This record gives sequence, structure tokens and C-alpha cells, in this order.
Amino acid sequence: MSLSVPRRPAVLAAAALAVGSLVAAAAPTALAAPSAVTAPSAVAAAPTPPDIPVANVKAHLQQFSTIAANNGGNRAHGRPGYKASVDYVKAQLDAAGFTTTLQTFTTSGATGYNLIADWPGGDPNSVLMAGAHLDGVTSGPGINDNGSGSAALLENALAVSRAGLQPTKHLRFGWWGAEELGLIGSKYYVNNLPAAERSKLSGYLNFDMIASLNAGYFVYDDDPAIEQTFKNYFSGIGVPTEIETEGDGRSDHASFKNVGIPVGGLFTGASRTKSAAQAQKWGGTAGQAFDRCYHSACDTLASVNDTALDRNSDAIAYALWNLGAGTPVPPGKSFENTADVNIPDSPAAAVNSPITVSGVAGNAPATTKVDVNIVHTYRGDLVVDLVAPDGTVYNLHNRSGGSADNLVQSYTVNASSEVADGIWKLQVKDTAAQDIGYINSWKITF
Repeated sequence: MSLSVPRRPAVLAAAALAVGSLVAAAAPTALAAPSAVTAPSAVAAAPTPPDIPVANVKAHLQQFSTIAANNGGNRAHGRPGYKASVDYVKAQLDAAGFTTTLQTFTTSGATGYNLIADWPGGDPNSVLMAGAHLDGVTSGPGINDNGSGSAALLENALAVSRAGLQPTKHLRFGWWGAEELGLIGSKYYVNNLPAAERSKLSGYLNFDMIASLNAGYFVYDDDPAIEQTFKNYFSGIGVPTEIETEGDGRSDHASFKNVGIPVGGLFTGASRTKSAAQAQKWGGTAGQAFDRCYHSACDTLASVNDTALDRNSDAIAYALWNLGAGTPVPPGKSFENTADVNIPDSPAAAVNSPITVSGVAGNAPATTKVDVNIVHTYRGDLVVDLVAPDGTVYNLHNRSGGSADNLVQSYTVNASSEVADGIWKLQVKDTAAQDIGYINSWKITF
């Protein structure tokens, strides 16, 4: 992830080093191209997303680490370690059946490289693109920032090949150069896309720093459909999320957002400090940075959080398969409250989290959907209700689930007798002593 302050031009290496020896036997085996991949005339539903092997992602990270070690300790723009990283990724993709393009640009007195990879098939007029910056800073090997996003994206691309995926949308992947110098590579790519080609991009997904050692789970909130896709994945595995704010505008999604392309992405935190509430939510250490090795020499393999890397790699697959490979079902109109509300221990009164609904004509549907995300150490203590604007109470959860923690679940409510517009509330009461928690978020969809 790029800094928010100007940088001095990088000092160029005296000579480029050979990179062929760097693609060692430890690298994941490249995949043979499928004999033919064409877009189907129609796809009824998205295929099941795969479980991305975290061992494969870490093998790519090992390659980036070796490349840095053999090239002056970094993979920065204008240094031989960056070009070696590009060559490694390109070789994997070429062998897996992608059509790759190496785009060059010049900045800070050196040649930069963007690597673009297109998967055959899909609607050429509806392109879903996913990207990550491949460069690091000069002070270290850049394994979390941003080897993690680059490696996870590469393994997801290879998973597309393994599956012989036939997406509804055309899938395109990008690895950007000189992000650390001010998003130079991604800006160059976007600015050189003709207007007609820009209009074909249905969305761009960005993955920058997704394995911070003291990880948080942050989701970009730029495009509602992309945001919800990622939230659905994490909700499904019982991991609460927060909206990403630390790096907003400081990574490559900004280059796309600035020209009107819908964007989204994932992030596990950089130099900001994890709060006590976030440590309770996600584990880790309160009072310490999410990534204490951000832009430092210690951004090595030892600074990678394997659990975060695994979860985020799978979340990328979930998004690619659902946003790109299926025929999306038009969403209903959703309203969400993401503010934390503490749930005091019994015998305190119930607490409420309100949502103001407006612009929904008539009554709520018989299939009103309520998504609940509650962090609590004993969900069997909880009574959870949906309260309609007229005060009618619809019970969602009544002290079930025993000693399990957290309540992350979707409910369907027949609220057809209720006028949709008005203030709806999620009401939660702790009915037994000794355990506490908070409402992390909830959403109502009509």
C-alpha cells in the first residue's frame, strides 16, 4: 500500500540480474491450458467457489521472498527484484492458459511494468477485473505489502484455470507496478484505456495487504453489490467485518473509482492501532499496529498471518465466482446499521439498534430478510427481536445455540402487514448472567 506522502525517486540498480533461476522447484506447478474455454449462452447459477489452498499461496510468497533476497532485499519499482516478480507471475499464468500482456511505462527515471491477464470466454462487454500491486518499497521484501494480495490473486487465477471456469462475465486480472510511488501503474492502465473499453468494466476488486500479522477484517464500502458479496462470505464463516478507512484512496482501486468504475476490496490493516473492541472481535493484540512491519525490513514471511491469508484468499474466490461466474439475482432494497451497540449483562434492559427505512413503497414483503451479526460469548443467553415501526415484535432468536459464541445468521420474516417505511429496530436482551457482547451490525432487506 502506498504512503500518503511524496516519495523520492528510487535509486536504480546498476544492472538487471537474471531471473530464470528464481522460479525454483518449490513454486506451485503451473497448470496446462484447457483445450477450449468458451462462454456459455446462459448460466443458471454460479458454480461453487473453491477452497483456495493456503499452502499454494504461501509457496508464491516464498518465491517473492527468494526473489527479494537474490536482488538486493526488495522488489521495488526500478529494481531487478520487481521485474523478476513480474516474470514469475507471468510464467505461471502463461502456462495456465491466460492471455498475458506486459504493459510498460516510465516513472522516476525507470521502466515500470503492469501485468494484465485475461481468461478466455465470458461476455467481452462485461468485464470483471481484480488486481493487486506487485511492487514493494526499497526497505524490505514486501511480503505482506503487497506480496500477500499478489500471491492470493495469482492462486485464484490458477484456480479459475483448474476449474476450467466458464464465467458469464469476462475475467481479467492485473498486477500493478509503482503503486508505492503514487498508484502510477494502475493510473497508467486506466488512463490509457479508451472510453469504450472503460465502459465495459463492470467492477474492479482490489487486494492490498490481506495477511497483516495483527489482522483486522476490513471491506471497502465503495460499491454496495461488491461490498455485500464480501460481507456475505465473512458472515458465512462467522467473522465480523468493518468498513475499511485507513487506506481509502491510497491503493489502486482509487485509479478505477476516479473514472467512475465500481470498486471494492479487502484489507487487514497497516500502521493504525488495533483497538480493544477490535481485539475482542478478531483476536490479536490491542494497542499494537495491525502490521508492525508496514514498509519495514521485517515485512518478511515471518510477518504473515496464515489465518487471515487463508480467509481472504477464499473470500477472493467467493467474489470472483459469484460476481463473475453466475447470473446475479437482482438484490432487494437493503438498509444497514454498522454501529456497535453494547449488550449489557443480565438483568439489564434490552438494547436497540435502529434503522430508518425510506423510499420503499407499500408494505414490507412476506420474505423480509434480516441479517444479524452479534458478537457475544454465550449466544444461548440472548433474545433477539425485530421491532416494526408500529411496535409489532417479531422474534428471531430465543435463547438457542447453547454455549456457542456469536450470532451471525439470516432470518426471513413475514412482515407483509407492516408499512415498510419507518424506523425498524433490532432489539437484543441478555437474559442470563456472566457473558457480554455487542451488536456488530444488522441489515434489513425488502
